[in-house]
Amino acid sequence: MDLLYVTQEHEMSTRPDNQSRFQVRFVSLFHEGRAMAFPSDREGRVNLDSLPERARLNYLFARAMVGRDFAAPSVCAV
Repeated sequence: MDLLYVTQEHEMSTRPDNQSRFQVRFVSLFHEGRAMAFPSDREGRVNLDSLPERARLNYLFARAMVGRDFAAPSVCAV
């Protein structure tokens, strides 16, 4: 599966050490095996302030395109 990730280095620097690692994953409706994934908490909340600008824009795009280009997001443990 092709995934667009926020870099692991950035994710680790913005994640408290005591927090488990989770991702919100938006799977493409039309391109099998493609998805966008973003670091989140257990409930799927993404800290937009901690994302680089490009990742933030990609997250907002994926969220806006749910039902058109992407399936409803799912939260996955990493």
